[in-house]
Amino acid sequence: MPDRRDFLLAAGAAALSGALSPTTRVHAASEHWPPYRDTLSIDGESGVRVLEEEGLDAAAAAKELAAVRASGLGATLLQVAGSGAGGLTEAGFEDTKKRIAFCKKMVAAHEDVFLLVGEKADLGRAQREHRLGVIMRFQDASPIGIDVDRIALYRELGIRVIQLTHNNRNLVGDGLMEPGNAGLSNFGHAVVEQLNAQKIVVDLAHGSQRTMKEGIEASKAPVLISHAGCRALADLPRNVGDDELRAMAERGGAIGIIFWPYLRTDRQPTAIDLIAHIEHAIKVCGEDHVGLGTDGYLAPTERTPQFEKENRATLEETVAGGFFGPRRSAEGLYMFITDLNVADRFDRLAAMLSARGHSDARIAKILGGNFARVMGDVWG
Repeated sequence: MPDRRDFLLAAGAAALSGALSPTTRVHAASEHWPPYRDTLSIDGESGVRVLEEEGLDAAAAAKELAAVRASGLGATLLQVAGSGAGGLTEAGFEDTKKRIAFCKKMVAAHEDVFLLVGEKADLGRAQREHRLGVIMRFQDASPIGIDVDRIALYRELGIRVIQLTHNNRNLVGDGLMEPGNAGLSNFGHAVVEQLNAQKIVVDLAHGSQRTMKEGIEASKAPVLISHAGCRALADLPRNVGDDELRAMAERGGAIGIIFWPYLRTDRQPTAIDLIAHIEHAIKVCGEDHVGLGTDGYLAPTERTPQFEKENRATLEETVAGGFFGPRRSAEGLYMFITDLNVADRFDRLAAMLSARGHSDARIAKILGGNFARVMGDVWG
């Protein structure tokens, strides 16, 4: 299964345009939440092509930067190494370091738009200065290879969050698509211990149920499940059970609700389905432990004929792999919430939550306050 980076970079799908027909959008009383621009919002997993893709042309880069400004986001977790990247070969290790260096170079080249986040104070600074805080992370522990001492090196290079597994098994533990559900390995326990020691956030997204359970228990610091849904509402491997949600919350962690088709088992989810998962997580975890993790590009997706063709092919492959459950059709599926396909999607979502009676204080926690607390607790 291609990850978000592979698919969207290949499709060239990120663009500032892409609004849908009004008939497909869920409207709140207002499409904007008045406190939004003064609230710290954090995406638990999103991409910014200008920070990831070498050789991006000037026009595409300009659109991307405009979308960053329009989003109003205070920060995002940005993967600088995806699943299976680096680690077991010297060439892979060097490539991971090059990816980190490229990201830092591009942040510096656009310092009016981005700010590299190294400590909690940087989150507040990014929000006050209306820049996007870039939290570099790995979406798989593979770059560690077999050497836990690399964790200290990666922290020195700026990595602040490391996800233990992706979909499949690695040296740390089982991903969500492994039928054996073997949990953390002995090496995985050593990795968690070193992540705690180096004050790097442990992310359990994409883990098997047992890996999540054991990761929560092994970590002495709060953990993130940066982007996932609630299994009680959609019984799919990618989602998280109530028991794991409660255990995560009891240790002070937070989950980011994903914007992918995992939110339903029958059709493409819309904003109201996303809200249902948010509200279920609040019911199970409490409002102090729920956030957002889109797992999409920050810029809206331009739904060109070429994109539609490539999207259908990718989703057919994903469905065939069993990620969306048995007998699921790829027809009409997208890796984003179709009625939130706008740069300021967090603002629009906040307005919808407000219209449903959620307090401003609760909305601020969901938008980014809970993620900021977890990361601040870990980073010190």
